Amino acid sequence: MDQLTKIKELISPLLEKEGIVLYDVLWQQEGKSRILQIAIMRNDGSMDIDTCAEMSEKISELLDEKDMIASEYFLEVCSPGAERELRNKEQILDAVGKFVYVKLRNPKAGLDEVKGTLTAFENDVVYIDYMAKAVKKKIQIEMENISMIRLSVKI
Repeated sequence: MDQLTKIKELISPLLEKEGIVLYDVLWQQEGKSRILQIAIMRNDGSMDIDTCAEMSEKISELLDEKDMIASEYFLEVCSPGAERELRNKEQILDAVGKFVYVKLRNPKAGLDEVKGTLTAFENDVVYIDYMAKAVKKKIQIEMENISMIRLSVKI
């Protein structure tokens, strides 16, 4: 089991107890600094800076107590962001009704990307309503044709 998996297993019960979802754990390198980035959110997808700070303290104590990381690092507890990538079927299902951006592997209906409202996700197919030159259109995209899907801010 790799280090990130062990960290996820260690902090998940703490976050669940606080009603917080673990979105991701990863290492970032900035210059000579190693940063352990832990992205968290509430079940509704929201997050605030006070909760991030509170969870940072609790996670830091837990990591120090277990002494799992031998080298020096910085801990960053943050929100996954308003335009977070949807990485699994559960996250895509939770995004139904929200505005998304989808990058296609192979063009479909003359499009290699689509921004619109995710109206459904069934049988590994996403259904999106989008606008093309002031005309409302619909598209169905199979999961295997999606190179990336993320939430998008509607402007």
